Amino acid sequence: MTVLGCADVVTHFQPLVERRASLKELYHRGIPMSVASNAIKESLDMATFCVNAYLGDLSNEDLFVRPSVGTNHIAWQLGHLISSENKLIESVCPGSMPRLPEGFSEKYTSETSKSDSPGDFHTKEEYIKLMREQRSCTLASLAESTDDDLQKPAPEMVRDFAPTVGATFTLQGIHWMMHSGQWVVVRRKLGRTPLF
Repeated sequence: MTVLGCADVVTHFQPLVERRASLKELYHRGIPMSVASNAIKESLDMATFCVNAYLGDLSNEDLFVRPSVGTNHIAWQLGHLISSENKLIESVCPGSMPRLPEGFSEKYTSETSKSDSPGDFHTKEEYIKLMREQRSCTLASLAESTDDDLQKPAPEMVRDFAPTVGATFTLQGIHWMMHSGQWVVVRRKLGRTPLF
């Protein structure tokens, strides 16, 4: 992937600008829309933009570089993020998420995080495919959620850190951004030019 310059970043953000314009048009035409859902979607879109940029020029081998001793490599983090999004969104919108490959989640536990063997994990291509499939269904579920839906309590298993359905959706963007921040350190270790 080519390093993004200022003009490239503007180009990448253009769809967000155009979507805001289309939302204003819907509002003025009297079509109901959820301000909360749109705000959550923008945070998810921003996370996706950053994740794609950070992963763009990394190889499968690069995914096994750890930011520092005792931390998790990107391959493990990607599997963890994909598995978490699947489980959490499925918990608030049952039947909405596509099944992950058989045994996928079992590859991304605290025990497996210690492995540096590529054979224990998946490829970059597989992660990106699964990431897009999961995020597409997350966004579809969000689009179908009303403000009342978003204010409903989240399932007990996530209520300590995401008390509502809306908070559970919001958590997805935050979770991906939190982990992708670690990838910046990996990129620096690999000698990549900073993107942002």
